[in-house]
Amino acid sequence: MATRTDPLTLEVVELIGTVVARYYEEYEEAAAAHSLTGAQARVLGLLSLEPMPMRRIAQKLKCEPSNVTGIVDRLEVRGLVERLPDPADRRVKLAAPTEKGTRTARQLRESLDFAREPLAGLSDQDRAVLRDLLRRMLGMEPAV
Repeated sequence: MATRTDPLTLEVVELIGTVVARYYEEYEEAAAAHSLTGAQARVLGLLSLEPMPMRRIAQKLKCEPSNVTGIVDRLEVRGLVERLPDPADRRVKLAAPTEKGTRTARQLRESLDFAREPLAGLSDQDRAVLRDLLRRMLGMEPAV
């Protein structure tokens, strides 16, 4: 497949990079407001969706399981995460948010205005088109 270096493609790539950079900057600021690192906030946010074993967290965040263990250890000390036996395999421990952790993850999500505010300025149809284009870029199935 030939790489596209036409001006439009280059501009789109630059805009995507700017969006990602702004998102990460705001995410780090939101995490710091809760005395968390960005990595801790990402793990907490992921766990707020569903409890999961360390290995799966590491796969989703594309990092080493030993790094995740350290992050979960620090979140556990803060009372944001707990380790529970996996009902499907009692040898496996799941990391799960505590009530305080769930509340903190929600506050983090609610404080992220960068993506939400500009998206609110788009019509439902425009947001659906953007979503579908992003899903297509990522090789995901179209939304139903």
